[in-house]
Amino acid sequence: MPEQEKKVIILTAPSGAGKTSITQFLLANYPQLAFSVSATTRAPRGAEQDGIDYHFISAAAFEAHIQQDDFLEYEMVYEGLYYGTLKSELNRIWAQGKTPVLDIDVKGAIAIQKQLGNQALSIFILPPSIEVLKERLANRNTESPEKMQMRLDKAEYEISFSNQFNAIVKNEILDTACKETAALIQGFISK
Repeated sequence: MPEQEKKVIILTAPSGAGKTSITQFLLANYPQLAFSVSATTRAPRGAEQDGIDYHFISAAAFEAHIQQDDFLEYEMVYEGLYYGTLKSELNRIWAQGKTPVLDIDVKGAIAIQKQLGNQALSIFILPPSIEVLKERLANRNTESPEKMQMRLDKAEYEISFSNQFNAIVKNEILDTACKETAALIQGFISK
């Protein structure tokens, strides 16, 4: 794929805002897009599979990748938990002639947007409100009350950065948010 055609789609949002649901919609409906599998040191949740949902690796392996400059971005998102985007993932997807879709945290998204500039489209998925976000996280039933509060506190902080992205999509009704996001991406890819 020629360098000027190597575009990247970045979706970011506070935990529970719907970015994963929107990502799944995009991947199911737009074959020119492919999911960029992030690396993490956290344990798999539920039915998550290594190499499909995340590359689940040890902290030592993650730190070795940092030393080898293998990441486009990485972050210790929560104490002791690393997440990152491997350069090899983007190259794998571009080699297929597709556009990578990154479903990543806000700090990572800002870092990639700064590095890639016009090569990237960054979209912030905004929850309707913190109250709705709290309800969504509670319905997941995957977090302790302490961890849920930590995510809500972080969400308020992350929302303060929403104006640093190319576009903001408010996820009040998932179907509408999916269509709005798809329209933004189609416009970007067709440039």
